[in-house]
Amino acid sequence: MKKTKYIFVSGGVVSGIGKGFTSASIGLLLKSAGYKVTPIKFENYLNVDAGTINPIEHGDPFLCEDGTEADMDIGTYEKFLDENMTKDNFVTMGQIYKTVIDRERRFEYDGEDVEAIPHITNEITDRINSLAKKKDADVVLVELGGTAGEYQNIFYYEASRIMTLKNPGDVVHVHVSYVPTPSHLGEPKTKPTQLSVRLLNSMGIQPDFIVARSEEMLDQRRIDRFALFCNVHPENVISNPNVENVYEIPLVLHEQKFEQKILRKLGLPVKTPNLSKWKKLLNLITAKKDKEVEIVIVGKYFGTGNFQLKDSYAALFDAIDHAAFHNKVKVKTRWVDAQKVEKNGVGLIGKPDGIIVPIGWGERGAEGMIQAASYAREKKIPYLGLCYGMQLAAISFARDILGLKDANTTENKPKTKNPIIGLIKNQKKILKERAYGGTMRLGGWDAVVKKGTTTSKIYDKYKGFTNKNKGLTSERHRHRYEFNNTYAKRFEDKGMTISARSQRENLVEIIELNKKLHPFYLGTQGHPEYKSRPLTPHPIFSAFIAACKETP
Repeated sequence: MKKTKYIFVSGGVVSGIGKGFTSASIGLLLKSAGYKVTPIKFENYLNVDAGTINPIEHGDPFLCEDGTEADMDIGTYEKFLDENMTKDNFVTMGQIYKTVIDRERRFEYDGEDVEAIPHITNEITDRINSLAKKKDADVVLVELGGTAGEYQNIFYYEASRIMTLKNPGDVVHVHVSYVPTPSHLGEPKTKPTQLSVRLLNSMGIQPDFIVARSEEMLDQRRIDRFALFCNVHPENVISNPNVENVYEIPLVLHEQKFEQKILRKLGLPVKTPNLSKWKKLLNLITAKKDKEVEIVIVGKYFGTGNFQLKDSYAALFDAIDHAAFHNKVKVKTRWVDAQKVEKNGVGLIGKPDGIIVPIGWGERGAEGMIQAASYAREKKIPYLGLCYGMQLAAISFARDILGLKDANTTENKPKTKNPIIGLIKNQKKILKERAYGGTMRLGGWDAVVKKGTTTSKIYDKYKGFTNKNKGLTSERHRHRYEFNNTYAKRFEDKGMTISARSQRENLVEIIELNKKLHPFYLGTQGHPEYKSRPLTPHPIFSAFIAACKETP
């Protein structure tokens, strides 16, 4: 009988330190060495999933094939392990509490007084063991959300302590911590990590490895300080310095024999990972580029206080990078606030090589996005509309070409006389009951692509068909409103081709202008950005970047 091993990855000092990339890199190294690895991420928040969280608050929710709306780290796992993640790989504290309370209400605890320990911790360990069994995993990678010392995640740490106690020799704890180099001092400081490890110790956990996130590789003095004050062997202090590209991280860890050290600690045979594909990818990333292109992203989730952040569109930026690597193009992205376009006009967009209007919700900034879609169409600038960007491109076309000046989406103007975008019947009742988490079309949906279209040629060229003979493809969805089919013929009569429809319900999936009208103008109701991977860029992004590359 297989004995599963467990690796717990915790974080210290600051959030966003890179636990997800470290976990995914460990997973890649072990998988490349021939082990069956499956990751699981435990989040602190009480939301049942990430779908209702403002992307500015916690970044872009990652959309899985089964419809799970998860944390961005789940996307990192998919990209590094080249495997689809599911609801089993993502857990929130809200899920844990809800499961335990529902069981208590059903009298499944036989009248016991239900307490945080053991009932909450049991639910946590049960989910880890259930995943191990379901995936027949050699190793389960368990990423603990947040940082050591937060009250929200203390039960996750307690569960890891219990599992360590119950599975001697089968559990490794990796602590990823930040090593700052204050500019006024000029040297890396180990004290924050020392204190973070002390917090771990106070919870009964002694890390086996410290992964030090720092600006540069650690010197011997810093390694010795960690060994002395954190009670770890010097060789088990692993440097994880800043790199030009996150895809370098697995090789940085491999050069320090990290996977070998983990395997020895777990009592598993040491095998050499086959990293040839990953090295080829890195060669592609660092290779001389044929051209630099500028892509403007007209979005509404860039701002947080006085700062701008990329995390709200994390999957989109990754997908652009993946396609750029393989097109041998250097991409410069410029972010333009849709509200500012709405207020100050399309002059803010300038003359880029491509324009993307991404996912969005609600009225704020929508008119600016519509203006961007019109501008790209009129100026013959390659355009890619993603979900909301597809819907608003359709509204733009209806206003400008069909002459329906009041065309809109019922999301923003419920009583519009020309509802180009609206709810389908079975969604209306659910939405009235404010069940927002249950009204969306989520996860992978099959679509039939119309022969002879640009879309068909894209999926054919970049091997995106799931069934080429039937013209079938599949994209992940995360939206509530749909294209109104009553307008379909008027659109097509005026040159906007509906190039893909869902196999179920015949819903509009992709719209396009043909090459005679525009070099590249495509809107997709799906989210190709969530399926893109560094080794296999998504066909739509590959084609879009190629079109940007051809811009005069």
